[in-house]
Amino acid sequence: MKFHLDTKTFTAPKAWGARDIAEIEGASVRLHWTDQPYVWHVNDGSEVFVVLDGTVEMHYRQVSTEKVGTEKGQRLGPGDIMAAKAGDEHVAHPVGPARILVVEKKGSV
Repeated sequence: MKFHLDTKTFTAPKAWGARDIAEIEGASVRLHWTDQPYVWHVNDGSEVFVVLDGTVEMHYRQVSTEKVGTEKGQRLGPGDIMAAKAGDEHVAHPVGPARILVVEKKGSV
């Protein structure tokens, strides 16, 4: 084991600041700290989003049904996981400070 990281005390100097944890077969594993929303975006690969601490409102738009563009939301708390497929438009809005583990294609936005 190379390092131990206390996720409960991790912070960053700015919203969505991150600590690289590992790279696994072309995927990056990063711990993010934030207290501000991200921006609507589309990843070029799948993304797994795990809330470790705090609460996050994840908003996403339907892309694969007859209701294309319909915005939906899900409230995520510690231990909750959400996966986005390549092309899924989404945005995370933390409710106060949050720590999130993100696994995604290396270099993805």
